[in-house]
Amino acid sequence: MSIIEAEAPLHEAHRDNHTHRDVNGGWLRPAVFGAMDGLVSNLALMTGVAGGAVSQQTIVITGLAGLAAGAFSMAAGEYTSVASQRELVQAELDVERRQLRKHPVDEMEELAALYVSRGVEPPLAREVAMQLSRDPEQALEIHAREELGIDPDDLPSPMVAAVSSFGSFALGALLPVLPYLLGATALWPALLLALFGLFACGALVARVTARSWWFSGLRQLVLGGAAAAVTYGLGMLFGAAL
Repeated sequence: MSIIEAEAPLHEAHRDNHTHRDVNGGWLRPAVFGAMDGLVSNLALMTGVAGGAVSQQTIVITGLAGLAAGAFSMAAGEYTSVASQRELVQAELDVERRQLRKHPVDEMEELAALYVSRGVEPPLAREVAMQLSRDPEQALEIHAREELGIDPDDLPSPMVAAVSSFGSFALGALLPVLPYLLGATALWPALLLALFGLFACGALVARVTARSWWFSGLRQLVLGGAAAAVTYGLGMLFGAAL
């Protein structure tokens, strides 16, 4: 008894501290990467145009057009992708639902065999499968999780994906345009703000990776800065050629 009591605080502490980060990223990963995509693409677009020695008005129009086009493209792509994925899942769930209705015994045996393959004793696996199969909806959920690796009650929403992609991309793409909208007449304020945004996005990415915030921030700053430098050089080259 004394050993159990001595170990109890340790188990309690382990339970309280045994937590994990959200490895799927939750809302943070798509939001941060959407903003990063908008920031890098619009910064590169604007620096490319600026390299051609065009007017300030042209740069601003280019940035706003890139923001709108990219945000709508991202939203449409995400909506179509998630909607297609959801429709595919629903079709597979319909197949599984029909199988459960037409061949309930076979499906129950299939579930029992799955538990046996994971180390459960055959009699216990069969009993568990039998109890789970009594409720058709519960049986469908279990089969979907085990065979398809999905949760029927937690399917992604195409509208949520589209709106979040639109908003995060537009927010990122707005950063390099913002200094011009506030009265800047040169490229460097937009470049500085965009580079700061790249570092901040990279640092946020560290929340869903094993890297340190400064490493992720510097990596994204270097990659985004390199993209801007290359497009600026191409803009100068094409501007001189034209």
